[in-house]
Amino acid sequence: MYTITLKILNPRQRTTPMSNIGEYNWPLTTLWVGLVTIGLVAIYSATQGPVAEFLPAYIQVNFYKQLISFGIALMLIVGLQYVSPRTFREGSYVFYVVGLLLMVLTLIFGREVNGATSWLVLGPLNLQTSELMKIATVLAVANYLTSQRNLSAENLKTALTTVLIILVPTVLVFMQNDSGTAIIFLALIPVVLFWSGLPYGISLFIISPAIIGYLSIIAWYWGLAAAVFLTLLVFILQRRTWLTFTSFATGILLVIGVQVALFQVLQPHQRARIEAFTNPSFDPQGAGWNIIQAKTAIGSGGLYGKGYLEGTQTQLRFLPEQWTDFIFCVIGEEFGFAGAGFVVLLLTGFTIVLLRSAANHKHPFAQLVIVSVAAIYFTHFFINIGSATALIPVIGVPLPFISYGGSALITNTLMLGICLNLDFHKRQFSIYR
Repeated sequence: MYTITLKILNPRQRTTPMSNIGEYNWPLTTLWVGLVTIGLVAIYSATQGPVAEFLPAYIQVNFYKQLISFGIALMLIVGLQYVSPRTFREGSYVFYVVGLLLMVLTLIFGREVNGATSWLVLGPLNLQTSELMKIATVLAVANYLTSQRNLSAENLKTALTTVLIILVPTVLVFMQNDSGTAIIFLALIPVVLFWSGLPYGISLFIISPAIIGYLSIIAWYWGLAAAVFLTLLVFILQRRTWLTFTSFATGILLVIGVQVALFQVLQPHQRARIEAFTNPSFDPQGAGWNIIQAKTAIGSGGLYGKGYLEGTQTQLRFLPEQWTDFIFCVIGEEFGFAGAGFVVLLLTGFTIVLLRSAANHKHPFAQLVIVSVAAIYFTHFFINIGSATALIPVIGVPLPFISYGGSALITNTLMLGICLNLDFHKRQFSIYR
């Protein structure tokens, strides 16, 4: 039987959090505290300001629930620093299997929230199992890739196995009707394969369908132009005839497929949502409502905002889900371009510091874990802010550390705590190869 033991560092070991506190990644921790603080300020405005009179009692308490979750997350991030880093690698496959079992249980016994069956009720706990599955998948993929003698993902078996490890939870998430989280999982595939040695051209080929599909929704000729341009780039980077032909054929088929789906396959209400993205005024009281209100909130904030608790879109309850998916609009309206820009800078800095931590590490397992976590955060940042600013269609994805959600805050902090642990113990990590 395969067992895993949680190893706790003891004070006699060479590196412990208290004995060598100067090596701790304080910039990353400071950015985390800053993002959570901004989130608490925005959640308070979205639920406790003048808008409270329009909200039911169970939403008004969201600020206090988030405050409690922050306290739990803080204890978690401290406690994780006393766990031996080899625990995360040795237990990765166990965590992965347990995560899959929880996902299956959620499909069978889960509670539906906003159309997605993502929550598993365990007594007083409401567990969003897909969030925990992100961590388990990252650890399992990193362990698998670093266990291969040849780390280059040009090895077809290695690449396909990696994709399979990620696709299994992705399918389960799709079955839960949570397309936003499924996209987060899919975004891991090109990142981990590229970091593990996949050539530039093949990496570009993997991500090109997302670019071509996005532009094809806006206009078919933009999608066609993207297909041609990306095919040329793939040829320049890789110079393989079969890959170039496959890239071009895939792009053309995707452009045609998107157009057929838009006009022949999608239901009227689904087409309305797509039309609302490209032209919100098409249905201002229906499918275009969210985009119009979000753009109005951010645009009306001006340079410095309307003032804290003074945003009319926020306080008069025009913004949809303003404490979660559209919390960036609250910041943009009440603190203006300066406040929204500051948040973007913090998020960018947070991602860069994580990537630098990965680059400075010598162990491939730690590198892959930290890079994968950075990719998850960045995808969240891009989708949430892109949805709020109408750069992409509205997808229900929260802004990490800022949006309301105790389960998301704790699991995102858990991922960060693992990264901080691997970074802190990097000098002694080589003995765990």
